[in-house]
Amino acid sequence: MPTDLERRVSECVAAIAARLNTQLVEVTLDLRVVLAGEISELDGDQRIIELLGASIEGNVATILHMLAHDIPAEHVEPPSAAFEYARRLAQRGVPVNALVRAYRLGQDRLLKWTFAEIERRSGDTTVAFLVMRRMVTDTFAYVDWISQQVVVVYEQERERWLANRNTVRAGRIRELLDGDDLADADPAGDVDALEATLGYGLRQRHLGVIVWSAEGSRDDDLQGLERFAATLADHLGCRSRPLFVAYDRSTCWAWLPVSGAPALDPAVIARLVRDGGHPVRVAYGDPAAGVAGFRATHRQALRAQSVALVAGPHAGQVTAFAEVGAVSLLCADLDAARSWVADTLGGLAADDEPRARLRETLRVFLAGGSSYTTAADRLTMHKNSVKYRVARALQERGRPLGDDRLDVELALMACRWLGRAVLATPR
Repeated sequence: MPTDLERRVSECVAAIAARLNTQLVEVTLDLRVVLAGEISELDGDQRIIELLGASIEGNVATILHMLAHDIPAEHVEPPSAAFEYARRLAQRGVPVNALVRAYRLGQDRLLKWTFAEIERRSGDTTVAFLVMRRMVTDTFAYVDWISQQVVVVYEQERERWLANRNTVRAGRIRELLDGDDLADADPAGDVDALEATLGYGLRQRHLGVIVWSAEGSRDDDLQGLERFAATLADHLGCRSRPLFVAYDRSTCWAWLPVSGAPALDPAVIARLVRDGGHPVRVAYGDPAAGVAGFRATHRQALRAQSVALVAGPHAGQVTAFAEVGAVSLLCADLDAARSWVADTLGGLAADDEPRARLRETLRVFLAGGSSYTTAADRLTMHKNSVKYRVARALQERGRPLGDDRLDVELALMACRWLGRAVLATPR
């Protein structure tokens, strides 16, 4: 049997709950104003504000019912509006900590209402103290219990929503990439609809980037790939949000909104990879504008990636289409490319260290306008050493340069970027 004191405390708690229940509209409005004002992420459009109010009303009504009838928190039914509000926040990308904080602040505000009622009702300080303790204990138990429930709902909805959204977005991106070369003269409504689906502006200037997991790293860390793409966007000073889409578990396609003509130095980008500890490899195209540019820069990034994938361990961390555009065409038929390189370079195409030094010297010499002085400066060698190596390279080739000079330059570039994939086994 409860003692007289316990009975008085229970009666007071029930009376306060009944009184507050008659003020449910006022209490709900007060909590809604406080939460939307204190937590900026919750202050959205009218529909989300109304749903916030419905969630608050449902939670407060449940708490008051629990207090009035001395029901344990885990035995009450969670209000459906609270679950729907959690789902809606998940869909809008509102951080889950904002949702949890709302329950803590809501409890604090509701306790202010209950304490005000206690002060008006009880002249017995012992009863008042025990009622306050009961209110704090029971509301805390409810908030602790309901927070766990709504977080589970939030996380399930967030995962489902992202999967569905990414599926739709990925589908639209592939349609856009696979479609005809639409000009920017497309009906504005079509472009507007695409931009709304993608969450990305198609009329701006884009840089197509492909980021994939380096050998030996986890093959399913898509978040890590996106983090690096975001780091690169920050480095390039992108003012609006980039577009990311997972191609598979180890590859991310990205479009970075760049303005003007940003400096795209592969060495600098490689340093970003190393300094940030990102176990990734990167390929990118040339910046291009509009819908057609969206496609073009991505296709270039794919061709640059094909060079890196063919080269395998021989490739660097970063591959720029501007450096390998011509070489990428050879990746379509490696057997034919290997045969052509061997025919063009002769013995110079052998896969060993001495020929590699000769090939690099000849490549730099030709790229510098066949100037021994320029090549010596670029290679930090004596001019006479350059002359000797060029002569040895041509000797290994088996014939002097003639009308096939451009073929030789391309073959040397192929050797540099594709490595053993196009080199011959030394005899």
